[in-house]
Amino acid sequence: MERYDLIYRLYDEYDTKTLREYQEFVDVFPAVDSRVALDHWQEATEELEARKDEIRSDFAAGETFAEVASWADRDQAFTALDLEAKYGRAVNVLVLDVDETLRSAGGTDNEIPRETLHVLTEFHEAGVPIVICTGQTLENVKGFAIQGLGSEIVHSGDLSIVYEAGTGVFTPGHGAETKQLLYEDLDEEIRTVFDDVRSRILPEAPETLRRGCHLQGNEFNVTMKPNYETGSSDARDVIDEALVYLIDLLADAVSAALELDGEADDDSDDGNSEISDETIIDWTRAFYAAQDPEIRAVLESEGVYPDRDADDVPAQIADTLERIDVAYYEADAAEIGSLELNKVVGVERALDVLGIDDPFALVMGDSKSDLRVMRWVADTDAGISAAPEHASRDTLEHVLETDDLVFDQGQSVDVLRTVYALNRLARLN
Repeated sequence: MERYDLIYRLYDEYDTKTLREYQEFVDVFPAVDSRVALDHWQEATEELEARKDEIRSDFAAGETFAEVASWADRDQAFTALDLEAKYGRAVNVLVLDVDETLRSAGGTDNEIPRETLHVLTEFHEAGVPIVICTGQTLENVKGFAIQGLGSEIVHSGDLSIVYEAGTGVFTPGHGAETKQLLYEDLDEEIRTVFDDVRSRILPEAPETLRRGCHLQGNEFNVTMKPNYETGSSDARDVIDEALVYLIDLLADAVSAALELDGEADDDSDDGNSEISDETIIDWTRAFYAAQDPEIRAVLESEGVYPDRDADDVPAQIADTLERIDVAYYEADAAEIGSLELNKVVGVERALDVLGIDDPFALVMGDSKSDLRVMRWVADTDAGISAAPEHASRDTLEHVLETDDLVFDQGQSVDVLRTVYALNRLARLN
């Protein structure tokens, strides 16, 4: 209990709130050409060091406790101490989603806050690699990464970008391993399915979806997003309809790729009739309803839940569907993606390129694709996970059941500060 006693003493006996305010001011002071402003910054820097010196002189591990107090508030410090006691090691890589995690349309005006960027810079300077893990294109991610973190960090060799939800990995400064196109490992069958879906999804969509949705994603991730405010009743209605449409379109594409036309329908009396389109659609609906209770609920509410059991889906069809993910985000998105191209595969490849053989990662994200990475680090004892309070239900449940690292919208920096304190405390070992 000695460390807990020391943390109690630290936050009870010292004005740590003012200390953090000085630290934040010094860290994020804007670059201005003003002698008065620079003098003010210098005065704040001197006051900050004087306050830290008090702590340094009063604690055996004074530098560590001074840094913890200047970076983390009381709750964050105790959470860091709990994590250190539970895992006994520091985080050695950050795996970070971007949209609605580092930045939020509702909380940060869709910009990564300066405070967050500064903390990420501190992790980089401490030798902790950063893996940006996103569904966005590489060009988009490189742009804001260079703008926010700076070209030096992006091209340092300690930053990797898993883009388009695992389609590729970009790790500047690693020669032939810098850019890896993971989609090249997909076979022709899966390529054909996605080509078919993407080419038909908008031209064949009902009028309500063509007017109410827009398309996102890439070659191997097809996402329908609402043209209404996320979370609204209109968005919920159109995304529910889009989910059913996507599943049915996928069923047809799989049928064509497997050349099922003309094969016998298992439900026929004589075994000689052809498989109907309706049968294949029902099998596909049943398969994904069994995979995800939210999908089942939508199919039921839309009145299209099939009178079939997922166990009865023919092996040839099930084997293909098992390689394709259907995801539903209530009032936000309906999508299909390749399970062979996902964030876990991308993160594993990024860690390999970065040379991290024994990862203990902080995984931050809000969606089901991020949840796969969270479950992977939990199953392999390779890290901890955090999520915003508005994350998908399953993601939030996982985080609450593990280490309860839930943060307010737009406040990812709170968890980053907690982990920074964890890493400082872990050094005491």
